[in-house]
Amino acid sequence: MDARFDLFDNEIAARFAKRFANTSQVVHQSPLPRSTQELVSLRASQINGCGWCIDMHTKEAAAAGETSVRLHLVAAWRESTVFTEAERAALALAEEGTRLADAHLGVSDETWAQVREHYDDDQIAALVCLVALINAANRLAVIVHQRGGSYEPGMFAAALN
Repeated sequence: MDARFDLFDNEIAARFAKRFANTSQVVHQSPLPRSTQELVSLRASQINGCGWCIDMHTKEAAAAGETSVRLHLVAAWRESTVFTEAERAALALAEEGTRLADAHLGVSDETWAQVREHYDDDQIAALVCLVALINAANRLAVIVHQRGGSYEPGMFAAALN
């Protein structure tokens, strides 16, 4: 199935996309580890069923040196041994922040305490912003049926220029 609408071919959508992408640079340039950023983005995208974002974050993570074992186990991170305690806290925050409608309390106090234990204020700010951004990106891509499979590492960075 083709995309319903080309967000990059419409002036309003393209202007929005460029600003959205530039906003994400704040997170990318933060002290939150890049591997954590990609794992969190991948997990939220899996939950939201966003093929475009799963494709992008899997390929960007692999290009940055992430192992295939860890990438394959993100969907079952609770049942694996390959993630650090800090990454587990970030993945829990990503899940709870993505599934807001599924949990009337949103992010649990337990998850928040784990995040506070492993990350400083700047990293937490980046993590919270990242969860919000990836969920917005997922919704944009899913609404217009932007399909995964054609992304090449570096395409996102090239689009910013």
